[in-house]
Amino acid sequence: MRLPRPLAEELVAHAIADLPNECCGMISGTDGVARRVHRATNAEASPFMYVMDGREQLRIMDAIDDAGEDLIAIYHSHTRSAAYPSRTDVELAFFPDTLYLIVSIADRDAPDIRAFRLSRGAPEGEQIAEQPVEIA
Repeated sequence: MRLPRPLAEELVAHAIADLPNECCGMISGTDGVARRVHRATNAEASPFMYVMDGREQLRIMDAIDDAGEDLIAIYHSHTRSAAYPSRTDVELAFFPDTLYLIVSIADRDAPDIRAFRLSRGAPEGEQIAEQPVEIA
């Protein structure tokens, strides 16, 4: 996935703005290139997990469709840990064809953004596959 630098900066800003809780949202675009960040509310209001409200998620998906774009990724932040999926992240991965992007702000001087394909039904050890993120 290609993530323009201004969108990467927007993701980090969202993660910091929602502290102490994890942030979440969706990224839309075309041909593997991110075009828009769609912020969502973490209904859990938790520093350890995120849940998007179903109505808000549907509204965002409709906006993506109306813009003629595709859902490229679902994102959330890790406030104190690395940009790597937790067991909870894998268990809550309901879109196997969508990338899951994690923004780690554990080190605020060096935020880290990584993307993964998550397959919760896959055997242990095969549920997480990292995908490249080109920030340009």
